[in-house]
Amino acid sequence: MKLAFLPGSIPQKENNTMQHILDRIASVTPLDTAAMELARARQQQLTKPVGSLGRLEDIAIQMAGITKQPLPNIKQKAVIIMAGDHGVTGEGVSAYPSAVTPQMVYNFLRGGAAINILAHQIGAKVIVVDVGVAADLSHPDLLSRKVAFGTANMVLEPAMTHAQMLEAIQVGIDVFDTQLEQGIDLVATGDMGIGNTTASSAIAALLLQKPAALVTGRGTGIDDEQLAHKIQVIEKAIERNAPNPQESLDVLMRVGGLEIAGLVGVIIAAASRRIPVVIDGFISGAAALIAVELNPLIGAYLLAGHASVEQGHRLILERLGLSPLLDLKLRLGEGTGAVLAMSIIEAALRIHCEMATFAEAGVSTREEK
Repeated sequence: MKLAFLPGSIPQKENNTMQHILDRIASVTPLDTAAMELARARQQQLTKPVGSLGRLEDIAIQMAGITKQPLPNIKQKAVIIMAGDHGVTGEGVSAYPSAVTPQMVYNFLRGGAAINILAHQIGAKVIVVDVGVAADLSHPDLLSRKVAFGTANMVLEPAMTHAQMLEAIQVGIDVFDTQLEQGIDLVATGDMGIGNTTASSAIAALLLQKPAALVTGRGTGIDDEQLAHKIQVIEKAIERNAPNPQESLDVLMRVGGLEIAGLVGVIIAAASRRIPVVIDGFISGAAALIAVELNPLIGAYLLAGHASVEQGHRLILERLGLSPLLDLKLRLGEGTGAVLAMSIIEAALRIHCEMATFAEAGVSTREEK
């Protein structure tokens, strides 16, 4: 496990939070090979040619290893949406103003967004968390865990203080733990924050050691001139902050986002409790990249819901060794691609658990013919 960036001297409360996060990271263990072998053996007994259901078989075996159950079962699903604003929007990197972030949060809470419709279709709960929206929000269904009113402008200074970054990660851990107490078998990561593709591009450029132009896309739909400007802004932010690319938390603190940090916490917490995580697009991918850099074992607990149109996302998935379940040219965020992929995961497990074996169906195997 790579240890996180630690300043020379930090307050005791901050140090305690850091230690708690590091303990959760260190508690992630490998997949259960015994459960996976039993699941693999069952797949060979089902009434089909071995391997004929392709990745559906792989999903079932991975889920067995994650859950330590040869016959995994999904009863309760949720998508956790972390919302936060970005000071870098002041540089004109988005087609939309930062005011859209709180407006969309309320849209989630009213049930009017794409993620609400897709989550309702598969029976997944939508959890909306304000970890850093630059506005006062109030709603009975909102989890208000605001760390700050958005990040600082990373072109001028680090996006977050060390304390803010740790607190945002802890928010993600706490929110997941609460959902686990209420019952959850599968979690998807979602996000909302105008400017967050800029932060994710900066994270990807640093951790993948790629030029900003190679990992930066159009986000909310900017034109060629705006894209060139966005790339320049990211390059300036990286030069100004000089994050250590060998320390993913240093990268997160200097050029990341509060909602990205929150998702890092969700991913760490889920992996530490052996709950599979379906990551969404570019922003979720950046969070996953940070988490896996902290402990590579976390990668085995991830499933890639889809491949985003954002070009940096595919490079992140390559680094993580993940193959997306869907490629629908999505770039909305919110957790939409991840939630769509949950149906495929559920289908894989239903086949695994409910399909008849050759013996049960009275069908001859190839050796018996």
